[in-house]
Amino acid sequence: MGKPTGFKEFKRQAPVERPVEERISDYEEVYEPFPEEKLQRQAARCMNCGIPFCHIGCPLGNIIPEWNDLVYKGQWKAAWEILSATNNFPEFTGRICPAPCEEACVLGINEPAVSIENIEKTIIEHAFNEGWVVPEPPESRTGKTAAVIGSGPSGLAAADQLNRAGHKVTVFERAKRLGGLLRFGIPDFKLEKRIIDRRIKIMEEEGIHFRTQAAIGTQVSIDELDEFDVVILCCGSTEGRDLPILGRDLEGIHFAMEFLPQQNKKIAGDQSRVKISAKGKHVVVIGGGDTGSDCIGTSIRQGCKSVVNFELFPQPPLYRPAHQPWPYWPMKLRSSSSHHECEQDPRNYALLTKAFRGEVGHVVGVTSVKVDFTRERQTGNSNMEEVPGTEKEWKADLVLLALGFTGPERNNVIHGLGIELDERGNIKTTETYQTNVENVFAAGDCHRGQSLIVWAISEGREAARCADIYLMGESYLPTKGPDDLPRR
Repeated sequence: MGKPTGFKEFKRQAPVERPVEERISDYEEVYEPFPEEKLQRQAARCMNCGIPFCHIGCPLGNIIPEWNDLVYKGQWKAAWEILSATNNFPEFTGRICPAPCEEACVLGINEPAVSIENIEKTIIEHAFNEGWVVPEPPESRTGKTAAVIGSGPSGLAAADQLNRAGHKVTVFERAKRLGGLLRFGIPDFKLEKRIIDRRIKIMEEEGIHFRTQAAIGTQVSIDELDEFDVVILCCGSTEGRDLPILGRDLEGIHFAMEFLPQQNKKIAGDQSRVKISAKGKHVVVIGGGDTGSDCIGTSIRQGCKSVVNFELFPQPPLYRPAHQPWPYWPMKLRSSSSHHECEQDPRNYALLTKAFRGEVGHVVGVTSVKVDFTRERQTGNSNMEEVPGTEKEWKADLVLLALGFTGPERNNVIHGLGIELDERGNIKTTETYQTNVENVFAAGDCHRGQSLIVWAISEGREAARCADIYLMGESYLPTKGPDDLPRR
């Protein structure tokens, strides 16, 4: 490494959040720019480990120590080439990935981990600013055609890889704009949509054909897929988990994915107002994950009167629990920028939602009760019991259900093609991502269930490679991991 003692000399520094009073008045990204000279010192903290466990932590197998070393030395273009060899969209992951690589960082055993995600983001932004990221269409075409259903991160990754292999790729997207959950589920204060548009433009210039408002089975005949040699389903996990309790039919109770896309569409100019608005309302967000956090930040920007968050499970520990040792991903307390925007922490743990109360057909309150979890020694299963005397009433003019997703929608291309599902309700495939229909593959959340953006990109890449082998008998597309050389 360029600075073998860097991990002893430099402390971890992360980008600073913009002042709360400033950022809640807009939907621009939350963090202040991070100077590149500071970032080079952060890259110097990488230890050149004998076994770089960050490779294992990253589902994409990013070659992290190598580009850390190059960043410290100021060799930005080489760093970008190595980063691009394993990650099609570092500008996405550098903003919204939870960074499992950092939890696997060897330095993270007893010091704050290397700030890998911020380094990744800065490398790709440096590359864009320098004009290195340009269209690179394949030198020749195979004559084979591929259809990708869905333009989320797995679909974009699959399309990008198949195009690199020389196949003619068409991406079908049912919405008006491209990006899937990146576009409609992630607020602009975490991922400004110009970042997506910038990448899509390059992919178009490389020869990928995008069709919007093209839902297979309704807007586009399913028979049209017969024209393609191979089909990859990347339609996501979009069936929201409901909460069927007393009062669920009251007005003012919505899925998070009814609420969040409206604000993104308004910012994009696709609609003039937000129909489900938190302005002037007492908001209850049920579900403590990233989507719940996004609902909190959006509600604050819309001018809510108050916002509270319910989480069914107990508060995670502040530090890595003993039963999840390094380098495994630990279930510990994590706070987002949206939590920091509240006057006090909005999260309420070990809280079960019992009922919704209404007046004149509209929700006005929520009834909750504290719960306690006990673990059986023999089975290891947890039992949940309500704690007597802990019922509480909460004001609520707007309730947002951020309880995750149960699987892909079935009454669309999945039904039309006769695709089999597994016991979890996801698309069933072989180890090569192949469904029960010979030339149809599946990747991303519709295949593995609701997961991380890095897993979506990884599966899109892997499914594309398997489809390439199906088409050509072999593939020169890279497999996952640091053993692959950059293509550039």
